Amino acid sequence: MSGTSLDGVDYALCSIDAAEVDLKRCWQAKFPERLQDCLHRAANGLATSHETGQLHHDLGRFYAREAARRMGKQRLDAVGLHGQTIFHHPANPPATFQLGEPAYLVERLRAPVVSNFRAADLAAGGQGAPLATLFHRVVFGKEGEHVCVNNLGGISNVTSIDWRGQRRPRLRAFDTGPANMLIDLAIRHFTRGQESFDADGAWARRGRVSEQLLERWLEHRFFFQEPPKSTGREEFGESFFGNALSQARRFRLSKFDIVATLTELTARSLALNYRLHLQRPPDRVVLAGGGALNPVLAGRIRVSLSQWIPGIRLQTCDQLGWPVQSVEPAAFALLAYYRVQHWPASFPSTTGAGREVLLGQVSVP
Repeated sequence: MSGTSLDGVDYALCSIDAAEVDLKRCWQAKFPERLQDCLHRAANGLATSHETGQLHHDLGRFYAREAARRMGKQRLDAVGLHGQTIFHHPANPPATFQLGEPAYLVERLRAPVVSNFRAADLAAGGQGAPLATLFHRVVFGKEGEHVCVNNLGGISNVTSIDWRGQRRPRLRAFDTGPANMLIDLAIRHFTRGQESFDADGAWARRGRVSEQLLERWLEHRFFFQEPPKSTGREEFGESFFGNALSQARRFRLSKFDIVATLTELTARSLALNYRLHLQRPPDRVVLAGGGALNPVLAGRIRVSLSQWIPGIRLQTCDQLGWPVQSVEPAAFALLAYYRVQHWPASFPSTTGAGREVLLGQVSVP
């Protein structure tokens, strides 16, 4: 899995059956600077068709090389490849596009590779997202409890698993808005690319939140849109950041104030979405993804949620035995397992599709 932060690839090796996912090991591979720059250009609509075609294959080779380097001769039953999203537009007419040619993984690992997971749901009238709902239910759902699993990647998405007073959990899943994307863009901008994220929340900790500017940003229409809904760089990427930077300069905010206010935007928009779009408050929230490692962001999420849910229990997936960067790739391992079993793995109630569908296309050796 390589997400909207565009920093590298997360790998997870799992043993899976119909009722359980067991994580064997996980690792990361950072993108070389040249490949990362090409991905940023493509994600911002600046790459030509020739460059995008070349990048599709370069990225596929990178996925395969890094997988084979760590896997050696170990035999696999299947591989799930999400690929790198460079365009996601679920509105009418819908489209989504993930780069990364799967043929290279097929050749290097000699195993079936499931890729292009989002298209079938989109064709059935859905958003093509979020797709980690099945994994969240299997791994983090608990009978008698309402658990929200919130992934903080480039974009923040939540899965609500309400298993109180019923035989099957009531599921709802949707994107809440930005997570790390705007914070990362700010760090890259202010350090001229020397740093790519706010390590330990150090920048946000030094700044003061502009309540006046934050109120403006929280009026964004996406936060009030009813689920099913998904978003990405098109809404909360470079264009939003450019406008936010101009506004912040008019308010004479320091670079630390800007990062602090963007961090607060993630926390408060998350809490706002919970209050507006969940039928009942959760008992517990599990944070996953890179943002869970940012103590300032996690702390602000706790404060924002506590205003609606006093005494809310907040955990990281790491505390539950799942390293924060393992959850998303493991989710696509489970989706690959379902695809090779010919089992539908989508939830129309969360994506808005007209029916359950088989997710992903299979490439075989």
